[in-house]
Amino acid sequence: MAMRLNENLDDNGEMHEINVTPFIDVMLVLLIIFMVAAPLATVDVKVNLPASSSQPQPRPEKPVYLSVKADDTMFVGNDPVTKENMINVITAATEGKKDTTIFFRADKTVDYETMMNVMDTLHQAGYLKIGLVGQEVTKAQ
Repeated sequence: MAMRLNENLDDNGEMHEINVTPFIDVMLVLLIIFMVAAPLATVDVKVNLPASSSQPQPRPEKPVYLSVKADDTMFVGNDPVTKENMINVITAATEGKKDTTIFFRADKTVDYETMMNVMDTLHQAGYLKIGLVGQEVTKAQ
């Protein structure tokens, strides 16, 4: 009964087996490179937010609209307001009900900082329900 222990060796004693250690090293380095590079690929996403294609929600009986125009002038309904008296006018329009939804409309060119300042002022005054209003897009048929 003969048994051969060195199956992968030829007559000269050379091994005929593939060494996969370098391959595994290269694959691990590529994996790390892709893991680091993948989040960086989503940084330069252009955002165009003013239009929405969702179904419009039913309007309340007496909605309160807060509008900010391109020149940073603000209106509650059709009445012009300043940053100082905005909360007083909104409180009068909502009859002091803090759970009323304030519909916030802003021009495309209004900067993000101005929008956040207005929303922060509303939040500090206790108005936590703020609805962002966008232009409705109609589908061409």
